[in-house]
Amino acid sequence: MIIPQRKDIIKILERETFPLLTETCDELGVEAYLVGGYVRDLILQRPTNDIDVVVVGSGIDTAEAFAKRLGRKVQVHVFRRFGTAQVKFRGQEYEFVGARRESYDRDSRKPHVEDGTIDDDQRRRDFTINALAISLNKKRLGELVDPFNGLLDLEDGIIATPLDPDITFSDDPLRMMRCVRFAAQLKFQIEEETFQALERNRERIRIVSAERIIVELNKIMQCDRPSYGLMELHRCGLLELILPEVAKLDCVETRQGRSHKNNFYHTLEVVDTVASQSDNLYLRWGALLHDIGKPQSKRWEQGVGWTFHNHNYLGARMVKPLFRRLKLPLDERLHYVTKMVDLHMRPIAIADDEVTDSAVRRLLFEAGDDIDDLMTLCEADITSKNEQRKKSFLQNFKIVRQKLIEIEEKDRIRNFQPPVTGNEIMELFNLPPCPEIGTIKTALKDAILDGKIPNEHDAALAFVMDKAFSMGLTPTHK
Repeated sequence: MIIPQRKDIIKILERETFPLLTETCDELGVEAYLVGGYVRDLILQRPTNDIDVVVVGSGIDTAEAFAKRLGRKVQVHVFRRFGTAQVKFRGQEYEFVGARRESYDRDSRKPHVEDGTIDDDQRRRDFTINALAISLNKKRLGELVDPFNGLLDLEDGIIATPLDPDITFSDDPLRMMRCVRFAAQLKFQIEEETFQALERNRERIRIVSAERIIVELNKIMQCDRPSYGLMELHRCGLLELILPEVAKLDCVETRQGRSHKNNFYHTLEVVDTVASQSDNLYLRWGALLHDIGKPQSKRWEQGVGWTFHNHNYLGARMVKPLFRRLKLPLDERLHYVTKMVDLHMRPIAIADDEVTDSAVRRLLFEAGDDIDDLMTLCEADITSKNEQRKKSFLQNFKIVRQKLIEIEEKDRIRNFQPPVTGNEIMELFNLPPCPEIGTIKTALKDAILDGKIPNEHDAALAFVMDKAFSMGLTPTHK
């Protein structure tokens, strides 16, 4: 990492709208600093559009004066309750706040706030790498204010708190999630004393709302390698409080000299493999949850060994309560993850046997438009250390993928509706809605999926007539 010198920072502050910001602050006679994530990312040369400005004085007044300099059409969004204001201009977002000091009650993460100095403001920051400040005033333009050696921690790749980590995490327990999230995003190490404070204070996470926790958890899931953050959450004991269904996978039992694999570490490997191939957050969630039914389904069978029959079905039933508890969306994204968990064994079962058209046709019907994502998950799920077995599975998956393409082109099975509808059957036989209609429709669907008849109206109608006749039904002739 190349540490920018003051002259390098000044060059950045002489670009775009920063000179107007400097003029605004000097004209108002207030100290102002760039702080937090923007400074950290500037030093790390990471892209960011969110610019945080701390003013020793009124952040709202400074934001309004700055917006006027930018032009008449620039709006200021003021949040007086929090003493903050936001200015958006040409794709960048400036957040203004007055410097402050904070204190906390034991049963709340909402601080008592007072006006303060830049030193007070830096002391309240969560981590040393977020406590850096750069002066915006002309006399000290580009000067780095670093009272907690955040620059050294950036160089060393360390996450540490500016003050006593027990106080930092106890005051605002969400910082524990942020600690792990920053470590995962930046690929940094959590400093040992800070990590021990995570372990000691983990129970404090219970006072944090699920809505705030899931924001941080999703950011961990969106990292290049989610397993790093998930492992740190597990190592400090937070995972068992937030996602006990996943933490319970960390178990190996041995009987008669036979052990099953550790499904937690297997899951982390699957999640990372999926993450390397897809940015889809909810496919990553499908990977994380795909085996959560295993602890409940685990059985020892004499002569067979450890089995996990129907763990996909049990796991699929666990997804909705988990989503509800974590305040994840209960819409099509829930249904998508449930489908991934429920169906993740199907391609493996097909690939482990002869790849028949009928089995592939049914898989395509049930997976619908999500078939490609399901195949990505299933291929990632092959983590066997037996290279020959792994190679065999992946080769069979190639056959499954090819057959999916061929059958889709030929039979148009994806999301299909049988070409003879229930209404048409009722009209043909002058029937009201009744169980017989469902029986005929199910038989028709199975006949098409099994390849007994083509997915065409005439063939389907002939099948319906034969099926109805076998049930003693006679068509009504007009």
